[in-house]
Amino acid sequence: MKKVRVLVVDDEHLIRWSLEHNLKKQGYDVLTAGSGEDALRLVREEQPDLVLLDIQLPGISGMEVLEKIKEFDDEIIVIMVTAHGGLETAVNAMRVGAYDYINKPFNLDEIAVVVKKALETFELRREVARLRSEHKKSGPPDIVGTGRHMQNILAMMGKVARSDASTVLVLGESGTGKELVAKWIHYQSARAEKPFIAINCAAVPATLLESELFGHEKGAFTDAKNAKKGLFELADGGTVFLDEIGDMEMGMQAKLLRFLEDRTFRRIGGAKVLSVDVRIISATNKDLLKAIEEKLFRNDLYYRLQVIPIFLPPLRERKDDILLIARYFINMFNREFNKQVAGISSGAEVLLQNYHWPGNIRELKNVIERAIILGADDLLAEDHLPLEIAARVDSPVRGCASSFILPPEGVDIDEVEKDLIRQALETSEGNQSKAAKKLNLGIDAFRYRMKKFDIIR
Repeated sequence: MKKVRVLVVDDEHLIRWSLEHNLKKQGYDVLTAGSGEDALRLVREEQPDLVLLDIQLPGISGMEVLEKIKEFDDEIIVIMVTAHGGLETAVNAMRVGAYDYINKPFNLDEIAVVVKKALETFELRREVARLRSEHKKSGPPDIVGTGRHMQNILAMMGKVARSDASTVLVLGESGTGKELVAKWIHYQSARAEKPFIAINCAAVPATLLESELFGHEKGAFTDAKNAKKGLFELADGGTVFLDEIGDMEMGMQAKLLRFLEDRTFRRIGGAKVLSVDVRIISATNKDLLKAIEEKLFRNDLYYRLQVIPIFLPPLRERKDDILLIARYFINMFNREFNKQVAGISSGAEVLLQNYHWPGNIRELKNVIERAIILGADDLLAEDHLPLEIAARVDSPVRGCASSFILPPEGVDIDEVEKDLIRQALETSEGNQSKAAKKLNLGIDAFRYRMKKFDIIR
């Protein structure tokens, strides 16, 4: 990780040395300058993150240096150092853009605290600016589907977005678009101008999830060196998306249930009761009723979460939408990769519609992306599709020891594909062109897979 770079500007050698020595002990990369001219040169050449700038300098004054630094890069943090009696000058410096000022003679510990606080403040400002920028670019995502089932779901999503329903539960297999639904509801609602924050409950250790959601006070536990707002507090007025809610630990479920009752909570280690207005959208690919029977999920939390349930069907049950979604992804990746794939060949259409799609829409998206990257030009054709799709049950590998059968869920598709490549090469005595034809693949696509699986020619 890149070290924070600090520039110390003072005409007194002893002050420069002591500050440099102390700040290096704090872990900073430190530069020094004895004049305003040298300071401006180092600012241009080294672009420091923070400047400790003495007001009284020979030649160019500290105020002039400050103005030129702010003209060069307004993001550089400048802390002015002034002798007693220079308070008015220091205040003027802050009007120009200085972050703070320190009086001489100063305490080195004081310097360390001010520098750390300034860096933390500016980092927070940058993060807020980044989030605001992302938020401005955000909007309701596209939900593609013309089937009656999806139209009913879209109608329900619209009603939820327009309502003030505080809890929604989205159910469906992995890859069906649960987070997409949550974002659509948020950005079509009156909460659209407020934050949408997502967290994967399965990806965060149980010991940290409480802190992530509710926040903590300084000193609440060993590593709590500063107070931290939780996601519920940060998303006040907006939406929190709790993905993989079915994997939440039972103790945390009880705390979440208590929060859902009246949207109040305390930070870990805190005494103050905080109140927020957030919509909670939860999602899971698990059977929560079965989890309740197995004592892995709270019955009361389940009924609190599923005030409005939305069930997303797997892609294999949306046959009419498969080609529509595939064309949507083709257009998306055409723009991203500067391609001009016009459509899908009739043979590839049949394969896409007959495939069982265990990974659902996420898998279809990856298939289209890979096809366009690997050489789909005018049309996305059969030989641009991966073997698990292209090699159908009724189309065995001619001459191979065994015909290809679509693997059940849980089987590693890459291993199946790798084995097919090897079988085709063995039965073709190493002739790649013959092996590619047996698998109904173009030679480039076949060689790509050989390289992918590190199969020696």
